[in-house]
Amino acid sequence: MHRPKLKRHALLTAATLAAVLITGCSTNSPTTTDPAARAAAETPDPAAAQEQLAVVSAPSGTATPTAVADGGEGGTAKKSSLKVASYDRKTGRAVISSPPVPKPPAAPSTSASLSPTEPTAPTPPAKPSTSPSASASDSASTQPSVSVGDFIASAPAPGAPDGVLAEVTQVVGATEDGDTTVDTEPAKLNSVLGESKAKGTVPVDPSAMEVEPLLKGVKVSWAKTGDLHFGPEGAKLPLGSLRVDVGAAVATAEGAPASAAASVEGFVQLAPEVAFSYDGSGDGTGASPGGAFLGLSGDWASKWSLKGRAAGSTNGQPIRIPFAELHSDPVIQVGPIPVVVNLDLTCYIQVNADGRVTVDVEQDIKGDFRVGGTFSWAKGWTPVSESEMTGDPLKATVTAAGDVKAALGAEATVGLYGTVGVTADLAPYVRAHAEASAEGSSDGTGSVTGTYALYGGVDLTGSLQLQLTIFGTPIFQKKIPLGALNREWLLTEGKGEASTTGPPSTRTRTTG
Repeated sequence: MHRPKLKRHALLTAATLAAVLITGCSTNSPTTTDPAARAAAETPDPAAAQEQLAVVSAPSGTATPTAVADGGEGGTAKKSSLKVASYDRKTGRAVISSPPVPKPPAAPSTSASLSPTEPTAPTPPAKPSTSPSASASDSASTQPSVSVGDFIASAPAPGAPDGVLAEVTQVVGATEDGDTTVDTEPAKLNSVLGESKAKGTVPVDPSAMEVEPLLKGVKVSWAKTGDLHFGPEGAKLPLGSLRVDVGAAVATAEGAPASAAASVEGFVQLAPEVAFSYDGSGDGTGASPGGAFLGLSGDWASKWSLKGRAAGSTNGQPIRIPFAELHSDPVIQVGPIPVVVNLDLTCYIQVNADGRVTVDVEQDIKGDFRVGGTFSWAKGWTPVSESEMTGDPLKATVTAAGDVKAALGAEATVGLYGTVGVTADLAPYVRAHAEASAEGSSDGTGSVTGTYALYGGVDLTGSLQLQLTIFGTPIFQKKIPLGALNREWLLTEGKGEASTTGPPSTRTRTTG
């Protein structure tokens, strides 16, 4: 008898509650009658509008990362489950693979619930399904996974060891298993990075570098976090370092005695890092970024000796002997976007001599370097060339008058997605000049006849390449040299019959 009253009371309570909620929302909501206030509420903070992307190493042991930017919407690309199944760089044709779509579970059978004594109804003839979900599922299996105008950024994939950065120009067709064949053309980084901002330095995993020795006796060692590897001499390397040891004969001057056979022995140790930055604020039109940087930096150490009477230069050019080639394709994550960096290093011995002087010199050099190219709308592309090296003489013996200069260096190229962007040649060296016979030692003592001097130094050369326009910056028509950077310091010297009093300071800072 009381149920109707309860029902009416419930309706009244619900109505009262709704009125309170509506009133409260109206009271707390900002007024929309003031146009200025409404515009301020709808306009985002300009500083917050530019997304800051992290620059980190791509996670190891995961599937090939891919990002796709919708050509219709523009802006920053987003992480995608699509994969580049194959890619032909010559034609630009690619096959894009989609993850398999899980099938909905089958409806449970009702035949088991029927009683054995209950008669079953005759089965009606099958009709084509008109369910919206079924038709959508069927069409999705043949729907292309990408569209014309989409941009794809992928880590190394089959047929694309340098990664893929491309724009879809034509959808050739889609298959029932979710693969889509497309034609593409090379794209620019600003197509996927949009108006975002990114900056960071990522170390190169030394254990992932492919090493090809070019001379017998070359030994390679490395060390990375969690997996320490010992070098040839049993010394622990700094984490993140790669070391290449070499001992090789070099051409001996014609007519030199057997005791003056020339040779170089020592090691090069470096911990390379890739520096990357991007500023998508542009020039106000959104057509190009406002800033960018690509470069290589790291710590350097080398300890080596030169003995004997090296042959003279060939046609006025130094004799260069490459002894190891190294290659790596590290993937750095710029937000959701995999950026593939191509790094090549060639370690070499270089000797420039007049064929008259016989030496037995050894030195220890340590320092760091930073090379690359930076872009701004005010200056365009400009080179970056910096190095700080210190050297200590361990042994210095110079016999006969003459000149010799020997380097144990590395030539590096850094690029993105298979295009070369920066070349750099870093060559720490030792140079001896003698006008007679002289002998010195690392403690600065020794006897001399005539004059001699021993110098340490570093040469740094290179250039920016046209392909750096991959950032979406204006094209420059020729290579831009880094500038020949040379710094030299005195290791030890002497003259007359007196003994030397010790080498002067060997520290120098080199910048370009």
